[in-house]
Amino acid sequence: MKYARQLALTVLLSLTIFDSSAAEAPTTSVENRAGAAAQETTDSTTDKTTPLADQRFSIHGQMTSFTQSKAAFSAPYSGANSLPAYTDSAGTFDAGLFIGMKLWTGAEAYFNPEIDQGFGLAGTLGAAGFPSGLAYKVGSAEPYYRTTRAFIRQSFNLGGESITLEDQPNQLAKTMTSNNIIITAGKFAVVDIFDTNSYAHDPRLDFANWAGVEAGAFDYAADAWGYTYGAAIEWNQDWWSLRGGFFNLSVVPNSTQIDIGFKQYQLVTEFEERHELWGKKGKFKILGFVNRANMGRYSDAVALSQQTGGSPDTGLVRQMAWRPGVALNFEQEITPTLGMFLRASQNSGAQEAYEFTDINQSVSGGVSIKGNSWGRPNDTLGLAGIVNALSTDAQQYFAAGGLGILVGDGALNYGPERILEVYYNFAVTDFLSLAIDYQHIGNPGYNRDRGPVNIFGFRAHAYF
Repeated sequence: MKYARQLALTVLLSLTIFDSSAAEAPTTSVENRAGAAAQETTDSTTDKTTPLADQRFSIHGQMTSFTQSKAAFSAPYSGANSLPAYTDSAGTFDAGLFIGMKLWTGAEAYFNPEIDQGFGLAGTLGAAGFPSGLAYKVGSAEPYYRTTRAFIRQSFNLGGESITLEDQPNQLAKTMTSNNIIITAGKFAVVDIFDTNSYAHDPRLDFANWAGVEAGAFDYAADAWGYTYGAAIEWNQDWWSLRGGFFNLSVVPNSTQIDIGFKQYQLVTEFEERHELWGKKGKFKILGFVNRANMGRYSDAVALSQQTGGSPDTGLVRQMAWRPGVALNFEQEITPTLGMFLRASQNSGAQEAYEFTDINQSVSGGVSIKGNSWGRPNDTLGLAGIVNALSTDAQQYFAAGGLGILVGDGALNYGPERILEVYYNFAVTDFLSLAIDYQHIGNPGYNRDRGPVNIFGFRAHAYF
């Protein structure tokens, strides 16, 4: 009942507050990226007329409710981090504001307060490719407050064509040149700027699975809610962009506390190439990262457990180490109403996952289809497939009874996670969308002995 009330509140408030006249729905939700300016400089329409006066202040908001239910499935055993084999439901609700203010020439400040409530299925455990991108690793039955973002963005024009950026969440309306440098510093999400994708990056409007909206093996710096402190610099030119970032890691893996002193940190860089194939726009990105932190090796944890007779625990063998990784990201418009995406990523499988999820290799791909052909041009149908895998060391660790960030059944008959996701996003008004989502997870938690799992979701998203 509580999830039904959250859903009803989202829908009723959106219909009460906002004009419900038919209009074109926005292509992104109000959970826009902190790096929106950098993305827009490469995608905006050239403005060769009178430059737009820079906007001085803006405020936007959003409310999202997402409820998921899973059917019962076969499982001869379960562990501390397992999806329960019985029928289960869970839901999340969040509401937030996106406040922006111009500071001085080229500089803006943004502040995002948010209220959260609810849980992911099994308390956000049981599948490395977790089915809800709106479920955090911290849940609560009661609403609670968080500041998700508080950052400053400074841009420097380097010439080229004049472009216009429209007013949207975390982006003041202004004009700037297509060639530019943008610096972002403060609290935000690493994936606001890195590993973005037009078709698979926003769980409020498109795919919901963690390994669908991000590169699964990109162990990006974040607290348990997905945010951190740091800085990024972006250099944008005609057909390419180069990005770099320096971010704080958590105090310990999967923690609610960030080590703000940069004693444990992440370095990340990304090169983006923009092109046209047969007159249709596309992008290719290659990303590299390395984490420097106090983390445990899977093999050391297994060796210690064999000596003590207990279950392996990476927390007992942690020492300062490097954990590198790489991710490829491709998107391509095929027709004005059809686009496709593909990601592939891998990290060092020797150490435990530190921030994101228990994935060492991941491949995902899919298509996004606008509803023009069936008379619903603002609706979107999405279809994606995901395969996640573990390193040999990680397999041995979980088979011996070890626990990770999200998975750990107490035993393991290893098999790659195979995930199918289908969603349909229905644009009800200019300010409200409803979506249905289906996911099929084979070998949840990499375990052939458990599953498959069928998960059904319903999402309501209101925005202004």
